[in-house]
Amino acid sequence: MSEELQNGCSPSECGTKPACAGCSHNKQEQQEAPKAQPNVRKVIGVVSGKGGVGKSLVSGELAVMLSRMGYRVGVLDADITGPSIPKMFGITEKAVGDGEFIYPAETDTGIKVMSINLLLEHDDSPVIWRGPVLAGAVKQFWEEVAWGELDVMVIDMPPGTGDVPLTVFQSIPLSGVVVVSTPQDLVGMIVRKAVHMAGMMNIPVLGLVENMSYALCPDCGKKIEIFGHSHIAEEAAELGLPVLAQLPFDPRTAGLCDQGLIETVDNPLMADAAAAVAGQVQL
Repeated sequence: MSEELQNGCSPSECGTKPACAGCSHNKQEQQEAPKAQPNVRKVIGVVSGKGGVGKSLVSGELAVMLSRMGYRVGVLDADITGPSIPKMFGITEKAVGDGEFIYPAETDTGIKVMSINLLLEHDDSPVIWRGPVLAGAVKQFWEEVAWGELDVMVIDMPPGTGDVPLTVFQSIPLSGVVVVSTPQDLVGMIVRKAVHMAGMMNIPVLGLVENMSYALCPDCGKKIEIFGHSHIAEEAAELGLPVLAQLPFDPRTAGLCDQGLIETVDNPLMADAAAAVAGQVQL
């Protein structure tokens, strides 16, 4: 008898059909005892309402700056279908488990990292899963990874307001979120969507980071607003939020991330943003 007939649906399709409500997958989840929570003092989510704004870069740099401040830091890469955190940190080895826990990779400076790419045989293998399965993987990364004792965990969230962000908001005790945007007018609406979702879930918004805010002329140092004039200050004032940083286009930082050397990036703007975030969550 097929697995679908036995259970009412297949694991890859669970959550997509009426039969899923009573399937054995759901019953098993309901019968499982609550798992012990990781020993993590503070959890910070990095979110965006759309893709392509540099959320993973901000997540990685925030983790690096907090680590330089002396905190024990972990990064949970919740962007299952577009994981980029391992490459930024130069992690090539795969995660291992002992049947009970999965053990995260550790970077050169001691930051602990968990990402789906640490479990795939090939880094370029696509993850073609439905929303409930993606959300379940993120929950496993929180509950079944041996994080040890951490002062702070940074979660690189997928874009949007769908299954995975909802699972993180509901299943992980977030201390607050940082919202990443770019200067285009359209992004203002997207920022408000992310902020309002956090508000509906009673998650504090720690502030806004505007990425690709401007470019610096290599000859005269003048700021060039490639996407037009920034409205981040007005947007932040309307929402009652601080602007944590306005980050320029930085080819050198991009190059270091491509080489897996994000831990060598020197970014005073993100260092100030990390200090502000640490103060807000009382690290």
